[in-house]
Amino acid sequence: MLQIKPSCENCAKELPAESTEACICSYECTFCRECVAGILENVCPNCGGGFVPRPIRPKNEWREGVSRRRQPASQDAVVKPVDHAKHGEFATKIRNILPEER
Repeated sequence: MLQIKPSCENCAKELPAESTEACICSYECTFCRECVAGILENVCPNCGGGFVPRPIRPKNEWREGVSRRRQPASQDAVVKPVDHAKHGEFATKIRNILPEER
């Protein structure tokens, strides 16, 4: 089950469970759309993968036991600001390769 981290790992922008601004890689590294597009160039600084919009866990319990109330989002923020120069060097090598082919 996704952790649904509460903030962007780079800029610490709040990304509550219902946010449509959150993006994740396959390892659940979590960044806001602005950082993904403007700084990271769709290259995860931790694994080199691409990003997709983070799914939103249902607010309402449409099925018994399944909802944000029953499985709340993580409260553990991970903030590791990206070194822009180092990430630029890293991303330059792979940003033009489709994420599914990296």
